[in-house]
Amino acid sequence: MGVDAQVVLLEGMAFEATASSGHKVMLDAAEAVGGKNRGFRPMELVLVGLLGCTAMDVISILRKKRQQVTAFHVKGHGERAEEHPKVYTHITLEYHVTGKGVEEKAVRRSIELSAVRYCPAQAMLRHIPMTYRYFIYEDTPEGPRLVVEGEWQPPSEE
Repeated sequence: MGVDAQVVLLEGMAFEATASSGHKVMLDAAEAVGGKNRGFRPMELVLVGLLGCTAMDVISILRKKRQQVTAFHVKGHGERAEEHPKVYTHITLEYHVTGKGVEEKAVRRSIELSAVRYCPAQAMLRHIPMTYRYFIYEDTPEGPRLVVEGEWQPPSEE
């Protein structure tokens, strides 16, 4: 099972990326380094890929656990090194789950399964310290109400 992709130079620092799925995305650089700021930076896509990977895992697991999720999103923040190659040095993932009676135990387990078993993006980035935070909101007629805020810690590798 493989994945193919290519990037084609358009002009300046702008590239059109195409993957084997047929979907396309624009890449570009900041104006300060010769781009025109018309697309994602490659390192942004690394973070977006991680978020998409874990989000798909977590929502799938929550559905299998019959949790009544009415809204869901994952936010990420990556800290980068000051010196080249300016890799990520720490990533924070925030899972925001809204629903009816969503169980904290189910959310924690879903995050854990994504992190340690299912998400290939997390497995590839495992050497980067990550913080996993979650927020569970009850879906009420007045709007979402925060009921639980917590953090999942990966098991120690010692």
